[in-house]
Amino acid sequence: MEWMKPEVVLGSVVYAIVGVLIFWISFIIIDKLTPYNLWHEIVEKQNKALGMVVAAMSLGICIIVAAAIH
Repeated sequence: MEWMKPEVVLGSVVYAIVGVLIFWISFIIIDKLTPYNLWHEIVEKQNKALGMVVAAMSLGICIIVAAAIH
């Protein structure tokens, strides 16, 4: 029951929070670098192609963050 030790659980929580923060910051940076507001384009204008691109970008960032943390 190695995974039930408090230091292991705390480490997992800390790494999860760090990963989410890095993803959130990188998404904001990419949103600022694009010539339009990603959230407005996807939610308000229902731009499905841009939604697919943002989803692929999000998965890529998540994979990089997970590999860096692991």
